[in-house]
Amino acid sequence: MKIDVRKRLYRSRKNRQVAGACAGVADYLGVDATLVRIAWVLFALAGGPGLLLYIIMAVIVPEEPEFVQATAEKSKRDVGVT
Repeated sequence: MKIDVRKRLYRSRKNRQVAGACAGVADYLGVDATLVRIAWVLFALAGGPGLLLYIIMAVIVPEEPEFVQATAEKSKRDVGVT
């Protein structure tokens, strides 16, 4: 198992519904973005500060650089080739 030491949190450019914050968290944690979105909505509806936290993340978390997206797509293609 290879551990990436330079793992960073970014808002997703490709898999976004509003600002890409949920997809970015999902990429960072290595889970499906739909699960993070559902958890976020449930957290917000349960009286938690979900909406406020989402807005803060949309403003503070940087958008994924283009080269990170290209590298991730290339590595996904390379994995399928083997």
